[in-house]
Amino acid sequence: MLQLEEAPTEETSSFQRMKRRRSDPRWARSLMVIGAIMMMLAGSTYVAKDLFVGYLTGNVQQDDLIVPAAEQQGRHVTISGAKTLLLVGTDTRPDQSPTEAVRSDSIIIVHIPADHHSAYLISIPRDTWVRIPPFSNGESRYFGGHDKINAAFAVGGLKLTGREQRRYGMTLLADTLKENWGLSFDAAAIVDFAGFTKVVEVLGGVDMYVDQETRSVHIGHNAKGETKVPYIQRFNASGGTDLIPIAGVTPQTYHVGFQHLEPWQALDYVRQRDTLPNSDYDRQRHQQQFIKALFRGIASRDVLTDPSKLKKILDVVGQSMTIDSGGIALQDWIFAMKGIGGDNLLTVKTNHGTFHESAEQPGAEALDESSLELLEAVKSDTVESFVTAHTDLVSGS
Repeated sequence: MLQLEEAPTEETSSFQRMKRRRSDPRWARSLMVIGAIMMMLAGSTYVAKDLFVGYLTGNVQQDDLIVPAAEQQGRHVTISGAKTLLLVGTDTRPDQSPTEAVRSDSIIIVHIPADHHSAYLISIPRDTWVRIPPFSNGESRYFGGHDKINAAFAVGGLKLTGREQRRYGMTLLADTLKENWGLSFDAAAIVDFAGFTKVVEVLGGVDMYVDQETRSVHIGHNAKGETKVPYIQRFNASGGTDLIPIAGVTPQTYHVGFQHLEPWQALDYVRQRDTLPNSDYDRQRHQQQFIKALFRGIASRDVLTDPSKLKKILDVVGQSMTIDSGGIALQDWIFAMKGIGGDNLLTVKTNHGTFHESAEQPGAEALDESSLELLEAVKSDTVESFVTAHTDLVSGS
C-alpha cells in the first residue's frame, strides 16, 4: 500500500483509512467530467463561437496539471494530429478541511483521432489495482507501491491545499497511467462536482430514458410524505456496503420509461449503484445517459435563445473547471473540435461493463484483455478500428 516518509515499508494505506472514515457520497463524478468536455468540444457547433469562447476562457481556471506534450515528446505543441486528454472528477464538501485528501472518483481518458471528427470516452474503474510510482510533492514523500488507482490523485496532493494539491494529485495520477499502460496526455482537466450540479438547476431538470428500475438509497418518504433516508449503510468485511431498510420509509423509485426528472430526481437517480445488479457499471451508464440528456437541454432552442440562461450555464461550467490545455490555446481547442457533437462522441466500455476482479488483490479490479487492447489502440491512434471490430463495447447511452 502507501509508503510515506513516516513509514518506508508497505503497510495499510492511510488513504484507505481515510476512505473508511468518510462515507462515500456515491455521486457520479464522471457525469461532470463528460459534461464539461462535451461542452468544450461541441460548444462552437451550437453556440456562436465568440460568445462561447469569451465566457469559457474568461471564467475557467487554467493551470499546469501535467507535463506538457512538448516536454514529454520533444516536439513543438500543435493542435494537429491525434489528441489524448486526461479528465478527472473530484468531490469536495463545503465543510471539508483544506488539507484533507481529495479523491478522483472518476478517471476518464478522451481520445480524439487525428481527423478531429469524433471522440471516444474511456473510463478507468476507480478500484483498478495498479502500481503507483515513487513520488514527492515537496511536503510528502511516497515510496511507491500498489493501491487502487483513485488513491494516486489523493496521495499526490497529500499535505497540500488548493492549486498545489490539484497539480501534484493530477501529476501522480498521470504518472501512474504512464507506469501501468504507457499512456501520455496532451491536455487535462479537473472538474469539481459542487459547482457543476447547478447546471441542472438552471435547466430545471432533464428529459431522459430510465432503462432499469432503480431504487434510491438516499431519498425515501414516510407515510406523512416526509423525506427520509430509506436505508442505513454499513461497510461489510469484504469492503462492500450492506443496506439495512428503515421501517416505515419507502425508497424513491425510478421506473423504466421516458420521463422528465426534476433536478433533485435527476441528481439522485445518477447517484445510485448499491441497488443495481452491475453496481458502478450500471451507474456509469446512467451517468452517460444523463450527460447526453443534459447536453441536449443546453443545446435546446429555449437555452440558446435566452442569453441570460446561457450565460448562467457557461458561468457555472467555467467556475467548476481547471484546465491544462497543454500549451495550446483554448480557442484553438474549441475551434479544432467544433465538428464533434453528441452523435460522434462515443463511450467505450471497459471490462465489458462488468466487475473484473484483480488476481493480485481480491476485491479490487483489473482491466481485462479487451480493455488492455483498447488502451493500446489509444496509444497507436487506432481506436476507430478497435471500435469497428468491437461494436459490443460501445455504450448505447
